[in-house]
Amino acid sequence: MARGSDLALADSAALGFDPARLARIDAFLREGYVANGKLPCAQILVARDGQPVHFGQFGTLRADGTAMREDALFRIASMTKPVTSVAFMQLVEKAKVALDDPVSRVLPELAGLGVYAGGGGAVPFAPVTPARPLRFVDLLTHMSGLTYGLQNRTSVDAAYREREFDFGREHHSSDEYVEKLGKLPLEFEPGTGWNYSVATDVLGVAVERLSGMRLGEYFREHIFGPLGMVDTGFDIAAGQADRLADAWGYQPGQAPKLVDRGVDSKLLAPARFHSGGGGLIGTIADYHRFCAMLLGKGELDGARIIAPKTLELMTSNFLPGGADLASVSRSLFSESTSAGSGFGLGFAMVIDPARTLMAASEGEFYWGGAYSTAFFVDPVEGITMVFMTQLYPSSAYPVRRQLKTLIYSALMDSRARA
Repeated sequence: MARGSDLALADSAALGFDPARLARIDAFLREGYVANGKLPCAQILVARDGQPVHFGQFGTLRADGTAMREDALFRIASMTKPVTSVAFMQLVEKAKVALDDPVSRVLPELAGLGVYAGGGGAVPFAPVTPARPLRFVDLLTHMSGLTYGLQNRTSVDAAYREREFDFGREHHSSDEYVEKLGKLPLEFEPGTGWNYSVATDVLGVAVERLSGMRLGEYFREHIFGPLGMVDTGFDIAAGQADRLADAWGYQPGQAPKLVDRGVDSKLLAPARFHSGGGGLIGTIADYHRFCAMLLGKGELDGARIIAPKTLELMTSNFLPGGADLASVSRSLFSESTSAGSGFGLGFAMVIDPARTLMAASEGEFYWGGAYSTAFFVDPVEGITMVFMTQLYPSSAYPVRRQLKTLIYSALMDSRARA
């Protein structure tokens, strides 16, 4: 259950917000998205200095009209990626692995990968161009040369779709996943471009091999347990199916289509593959605690998850020459805006607020999930936001940037330098 203290609201005015302007968020979501059927449901939690100042929930948990509940379980999809990245960096802190280590040191199946050299889509691909070894830093930064089938651009993407690499919960074990992946070429030489990909799934398998634990078990022991994130995992606890929200698919010009009913979802069966890139299910209260830890430079309520300097490194821009994603991304789809945003070790971050064309702080970092969920952490202003809904894909509506605009327009006490 969501703990009451996690959703209890502090005095928003005392924390620098205009309460009337914060209230615009509820009207916006209710009237602009939920009442008109664009989104089936929504929850939002805004906090400053770790203290919630605004919480709202709208819509229904399921298509049968079941009311939304504070402890609803959501598919957080790619919001799993920052968790996996933090887990890997914990192992870096223990000197079990280094960012510049070749991935093949831990995953020998990925040794000797070449770059796709064109031609037909049949497997095996030939010829391929030799490439430098794939490193762990390439996985964390999405500069690996790996891809997602959903990019729908190349023959390599098509091969990913055939092997169901994007959504492999029930199709592969961890070992099978990397074994099959190692038989496909890269789209480009590691370090030479940026493409949103299955790289964080590979990183999750590396965490398993380095730790000797399944990824979900590692998360529970080293992240979720210490943070009190009692409702987040790759599997749904027995008797909790009634908390899982239905998932819907966007249809242009039509009402969303029900794509996964919570009460009989395939997610109720144990996951064969713990997808470090997109497999977690959790609550808004839990992810708020994860964000509060990030805002606290790796610590929350006495639980130290990662060192401040490690988190500083993770939220630095690793793109070549300090570029933004608009300059180097090869993706047709990612969970990031491009202009003014850099990318680090598992997070996108704002490097030029003016280029984003919306109110933001330099150094603010964020990510989202395929079902339109999102979060951001603003260390300058001390603000965090978590947004939950269940509409695929996340590119259907600009709700994320609209919510950011509403939040910053309610902030009256800015800590940024003039």
